[in-house]
Amino acid sequence: MAAYVIVNDEVLDQGTFSDFRERIGATVDAHGGRYLVRGGSVEVVEGSWSADRVVVVEFDDVAAARAWLNSPEYTELKQIRERSANANVIVVEGV
Repeated sequence: MAAYVIVNDEVLDQGTFSDFRERIGATVDAHGGRYLVRGGSVEVVEGSWSADRVVVVEFDDVAAARAWLNSPEYTELKQIRERSANANVIVVEGV
């Protein structure tokens, strides 16, 4: 069953974050992920969600999503993201 990693980034430092953005795609590809949404315009139509930069990545299953999230490649880049953005990250199992 597919799994989705959903991220909402509030970018605080565009310069530092651009390094993360340029390098993260290769780690997603290496772990079999596929971008469905990658930072397009967002319109909140209900609720009070502060949606800034939303990313949705599809993986074959939760195990593959977790393998990417726990990989050394992602862990290194996560440190860059943490210095340049506030993020909420969830893993959701598909139907």
